[in-house]
Amino acid sequence: MKNTFSSTVLALSLLLLFLSLFGCKENQAEDGQLLADNDMDKNQSTRPATELSPEFKAYWYGGNAELTSYSIEQARYGELRDGHAVLVYVTEPFLEDKQVKADNANKNSVSVLKLNSTKKYLTGIYPYSVMTSVFYPVDNNRHALKISNSVQEWCGHVYAQLNNRENFEIMAHSYFESEADQEMELPKTWLEDEFWTMLRIDPSSLPEGKHRVLPSFEYIRLGHIPFKPTSAELKNTISGNIGTYTVSYPDIDRELTIEYSTEFPYEIAGWKETFRSGFGPEAPMLTSSATRLKSLKLPYWQRNQNKDVILRDSLGL
Repeated sequence: MKNTFSSTVLALSLLLLFLSLFGCKENQAEDGQLLADNDMDKNQSTRPATELSPEFKAYWYGGNAELTSYSIEQARYGELRDGHAVLVYVTEPFLEDKQVKADNANKNSVSVLKLNSTKKYLTGIYPYSVMTSVFYPVDNNRHALKISNSVQEWCGHVYAQLNNRENFEIMAHSYFESEADQEMELPKTWLEDEFWTMLRIDPSSLPEGKHRVLPSFEYIRLGHIPFKPTSAELKNTISGNIGTYTVSYPDIDRELTIEYSTEFPYEIAGWKETFRSGFGPEAPMLTSSATRLKSLKLPYWQRNQNKDVILRDSLGL
């Protein structure tokens, strides 16, 4: 009996050892990749800041914003919808403690390149309005300091915000019962929304290879999916004076490609986003696209009189 008991204990011990070594191998790989990205973030905070060239300073600190309009075909509810988008880039001082734009630049403020990305299109009788704001430090050696996103349509509106503190702090509000009011923390990793600002500072600094990436807030909110980083293949391809940055998510059947000029100020020519438009496995794969129309450099916040409405014609809006 004693020998039988000893044999049983030995067999169980070997089984437990086997499971500990091999049973969680896939999760270990996923966690290891996420930990690698976290280590990257820690290294980023000590990485030298990007040296801003005289042309960068002249272009982005001249008291103007860059406004660029795009004609879009936006996939929604299994169909493509015509609409327009505007990307508004501008530098401004940002307070990390309060996580807001500073009223005036001071020793406590951080210079950021802010992107306000807007889209408008119709789904049948009712309109959609989408806006995402990204506050990215021009030092280009750490993640976006803040991201916010809102979507409005006649059914209601949703809002989400990320604050970059010790971890990523995310809060979200929705009129859907299953989403309602949420607060969470995520370990730091790449953010799809920050790629649009990194590109404008230095396209060569964009990450490549396999990484964990948090998809865009727009995609998360419109798809009603959790705020969760997922595996992505990142690739930056140069062909002549055109660069193409590709973000592929194999686990969620989605791919984003951004086309940009390889010459400063690295203007964005357009983008494509292929994903399952609708809900459920039977939803069709469609490709949203954007084509550049026109661009202006001006202090738009001062162009708020009735006579300034004509400037919208200059953007093709």
